[in-house]
Amino acid sequence: MPSTTVRIGLIGAGDIAGAHVAGYLRNPETVTFAAVADPVRESAERRAADTGAAIYSDYASMLAEADIDAVDICLPHHLHKDAIIAAARAGKHILCEKPLCLTREEAAEVDAAVAEAGVTLMCAHNQLFLPAVAQAKKLIESGALGRVYEVRTTDSFYNDFDPSNMGWRAHAATSGGGELIDTGYHPTYLLLHLAGGSPVEVTAMLATHRLSFMEGEDSAQLLVRFDNGVIGSLVTSWAYQPADGTEKFSAVGELGSLTSDGTSLTFRGRGDAEATVYELEPVDEFGAEIGHFARSVLDGTRPLHTQKEGIEVLGIILAAYESAAHRTIAPVQPIGELTATTPRD
Repeated sequence: MPSTTVRIGLIGAGDIAGAHVAGYLRNPETVTFAAVADPVRESAERRAADTGAAIYSDYASMLAEADIDAVDICLPHHLHKDAIIAAARAGKHILCEKPLCLTREEAAEVDAAVAEAGVTLMCAHNQLFLPAVAQAKKLIESGALGRVYEVRTTDSFYNDFDPSNMGWRAHAATSGGGELIDTGYHPTYLLLHLAGGSPVEVTAMLATHRLSFMEGEDSAQLLVRFDNGVIGSLVTSWAYQPADGTEKFSAVGELGSLTSDGTSLTFRGRGDAEATVYELEPVDEFGAEIGHFARSVLDGTRPLHTQKEGIEVLGIILAAYESAAHRTIAPVQPIGELTATTPRD
């Protein structure tokens, strides 16, 4: 008899893992929290508390021994690629926290491993499960805006990191850059989702306004051209709280526009005297994300964002770093030609 739940093994028991475990517990009908792997025993025990999840000191042992169908990767950025490939080769479905990985070469390896294994990989892009985002995407796909001209996204806040508490995020070798590849990943995947096309080229300005002890930027502004003609604009920062009235996202098209603070959504058709305001019931983003992953695995359906979208988001960010370094417009480089030539272990 087919399993009625997805048995998940958690890889990495740090801070973000707590939100994921809460998401498992919100989906008891489709998820069983079966195992957790972390070299820090106390962290693993904290996540497994009162759940019955088996504890492992490393994910290789968990993949070899645990009764699991899928893994949930909540590791520091530079460890994502190896964990994805190990899980894929073990035949496990994969939910991976952002970013998918750090380089085009890593992306090619991930893409090849997942394709060869035939497993499902879902990027844990939790903000896509905000009701305002889902309603905006529905309106765009319905044609309510007509041809979309422009999309804007913002994700900025005053971050109280200091050298004593920033850890691996302070170093480019382990984070992959600065704020853009961390918090900035959220408005980037949101921009991609709402634009509805593939990114073609990027121009960017990066800055370190306040967190000068970081190796990377603490703020970024990007312009992105998509292959369907949409122009995207993105602002993200750890340095400051945005000004009052700053939208979380907006979109403008030939027939109207929409804007959101992340909670409500306002749509106005071109020429309409009155706007339509959607007051939306809040959801637990991580609960919705975990539930969507589980249903995708159980039903054999495509998740909202797979490695394809994860690679496109990474492509935007890598192009932004190239643009800022060379003060130019940088193309978003495809990884297709790398997939065939990347050496295997």
